[in-house]
Amino acid sequence: MEWIGWYFELKCRQLLPTVGFQIPGETVGKISFDGRRSANWDFKAHAVKTQTHLAVLNDAAAMDESIRRHGWHGLIVALLDCEYNDANRSFQGWHTELKGGISKYETARIARTAISRYRKTRAKLAQILFIGIDGAHSKELRIYAQGRNSNGSPRNIKYMIDLEDLDDLTVVRWPETDTLNPEAAPPTGPTAES
Repeated sequence: MEWIGWYFELKCRQLLPTVGFQIPGETVGKISFDGRRSANWDFKAHAVKTQTHLAVLNDAAAMDESIRRHGWHGLIVALLDCEYNDANRSFQGWHTELKGGISKYETARIARTAISRYRKTRAKLAQILFIGIDGAHSKELRIYAQGRNSNGSPRNIKYMIDLEDLDDLTVVRWPETDTLNPEAAPPTGPTAES
């Protein structure tokens, strides 16, 4: 998990119990959801200045069971305006030094000649989405096959959602402006004030 996800989850864990959330949520199999109120919720952070607005969600079978139990599953998604490492990658150099040198993961990436992503150095909250997914709409989520575990066994399938295509889902935006598509008409459904 990147630091933006970790930090957003930390803030949710601090603030949401004051409005009735149980932290963590239910556990289904080996999967614990981030929070629970009348249904289970997952907390996600997503950078808005990216080439794609697909967000990987949780274990598909666990989410399906959560929806079966409660009728729906919730997502709280922080859309973040992020700043990235400079061209000299000074932040990345500082971080490598802080963690004691190049990791095995980084060494393997270099050996594959894969390009290293720029690191996020700052994140400003642009918008929060509260998304409800029911059984009918869970079938519209994309499937994300994540490869293998470190022991070689296959990982469970996860769901993925396109944050630019939420028209058929129950979504409350705060603030109301569509951060990913500013030219879009304002939402007509419930607002953060209702």
